Amino acid sequence: MENKNLKNCSLKEIPFYKVHGRTKSGSYPLPLFFNGSAVEVNVSGTELWIDLTVNYTAFEPWITCEINGELMSRQMLMPGTYAICLFRNMSPEAVKNVKVTRELQAMSEDESCSLIVNGFRSDGIFYPVPGKKYAFEFIGDSITSGEGTYGAREDTDWIPMYMGYSRDYAKLVAEALDADAYLISQGGWGVLSGWDNNPHSNIPSCYEKMCGLCRGLENEKLGAFEPYDFTSRKIDALIVNLGTNDASAFDQPMWHDPVTGEIFQQRKNEDGTYNPDDLLRFKNAVIDFLKMLRRNNPQAHIIWCYGMLGYSLSLAINDAVNQYITQTDDFNVIFLQLPNTTDETVGCRAHPGQKSHARAAQVLIEYLRDYLGD
Repeated sequence: MENKNLKNCSLKEIPFYKVHGRTKSGSYPLPLFFNGSAVEVNVSGTELWIDLTVNYTAFEPWITCEINGELMSRQMLMPGTYAICLFRNMSPEAVKNVKVTRELQAMSEDESCSLIVNGFRSDGIFYPVPGKKYAFEFIGDSITSGEGTYGAREDTDWIPMYMGYSRDYAKLVAEALDADAYLISQGGWGVLSGWDNNPHSNIPSCYEKMCGLCRGLENEKLGAFEPYDFTSRKIDALIVNLGTNDASAFDQPMWHDPVTGEIFQQRKNEDGTYNPDDLLRFKNAVIDFLKMLRRNNPQAHIIWCYGMLGYSLSLAINDAVNQYITQTDDFNVIFLQLPNTTDETVGCRAHPGQKSHARAAQVLIEYLRDYLGD
């Protein structure tokens, strides 16, 4: 039966709600650009709906709904403006914590892809949402996008259904240590180039924008390409998980831009070793990115982790981190190797599965717990 007591509330009319992920303060309507971006409320009442505007051409966004910390639903979204019921027929007096999270990474391949929160419908009262003890930022590629955390091992399609923040190591680490999580990740991208040697597919080139991974006029209108205000949040730990696609680039043919004629390639020698000039170029990219991260996050403890899909660039990354420390006298940086994915922990698309993310998360949790004094 229709609940005649439901009240439509835009975000501007709701006194208390919490936004997770990079956004502009006071944004209305509220775009959720990144995987892990979310809107969270504490609300009484018997029923709650969320009003969304969804757009895409090829890759549909997915969301999850958690109630009191438990996953209640995971679903793909259809295009349009509409409401989704999050709960109904619950005890009216009890205050429920409800969190709606974007599962899908920012889709650079789909200029139309956007997910916007307009408001809620409820017959209850909204209450303040407490803050977390820490704030962590996670920077990475398809691993940090949770690609492979859903789906059978034999599944190979590159589709949003198999990408999920809800089983991601970043979520596990943040929850274990009572931290807010900010994510910026893109499948196939690296610190110097993408897996296919495309030099434009690098995270540092987008890091200082709100969401430089997005494309298109609509995302521009939402503020995706504006400079990000790093003073809007204080990051306690910054976890970088890049280098996997840079390693793949050494085994790929030269990238060629058919329009500009630009070419780029990371090469191996005939004996299979890395070309020293190209390896140096990669190390310098790591060092330059660390300098950018420190400039924008002066207080953060920076962890460059690597290894969930092989260790081939471990020595190079560790060397680059040490060179950065020598150059800058910044000792608040460390290299941390993560457990490799095995036959028992692999997911779909030959990516780390749920078990692999859990293993990696445990290493980070133990390290951060010790570093933070928890």
